[in-house]
Order: sequence, then structure tokens, then C-alpha cells
Amino acid sequence: MTNIPDGYEDLLERPNFGHLATVRPDGNPAVTPMWFSWDGELLRFTHTTRRAKLRNIEHNPHVSLSVLDPEKPYRYLQARGVVESITPDPTGAFYVELAHRYGRPDPAPPPDSPDRVVIAVRPFAYSKQ
Repeated sequence: MTNIPDGYEDLLERPNFGHLATVRPDGNPAVTPMWFSWDGELLRFTHTTRRAKLRNIEHNPHVSLSVLDPEKPYRYLQARGVVESITPDPTGAFYVELAHRYGRPDPAPPPDSPDRVVIAVRPFAYSKQ
């Protein structure tokens, strides 16, 4: 695994919004702001089976995540990787975990929990500014 550039780990560790880029089946890019978690190896996202983002990933599992430093917007980290797994999360437990990470004190599972999945991405390259 490629290492995160020195001094940029905090961008993944803090509850910053990431911009997840996928490739649509027609070849056009699509970018969505997302909550995410980072465990030192994998980036994880919550999503539903009913949205285009998941269809994009199923068509082409290569993705990119860009994370800005909110205090210094010209400082950012990009992680490029491949989706390693898509795991059902029918209780919305991971959504609740991310909601806590992003400052919601007592979040409830979302109404679309039965359609929820956890998308895990293994980054293979990083770039920074």
C-alpha cells in the first residue's frame, strides 16, 4: 500500500467531507460529497442500493476521494483506489456510526436502512497539495 504523504493523515482522520468521484457507465465522471471513515487501511462510505453512485461503482470499481482542509482550502489530499467490498447494512448501523463522527448526537437509523450498504475502498495512490 502507498503511504499517505507526511502531514496529511489528519484530513482522513477528522470528520471532513470527502468528494467521491466515480465513473458513470457512459464514461462521464460523477462527484458526490460524502461522509466517510478511515481505519488506516480502508475508506468506508454508506450508501443505498437505489442510487446511481452504487451502479457506477458496480460498473467500474475505480474511485477517487478528494478531502479539503476546511481551515486551509488549498491544502487537500486525493486518494485513488478500488472498491474492495460492498456489504449490506440493513439496520443502518454504519450510517449511525458516521452520523456520530460528523457531530449528530443521537442519530436514528435512516428510513432507507433496509437498502443501506457499506462501501469499502482500498486506496492505492495518494496525491496532495
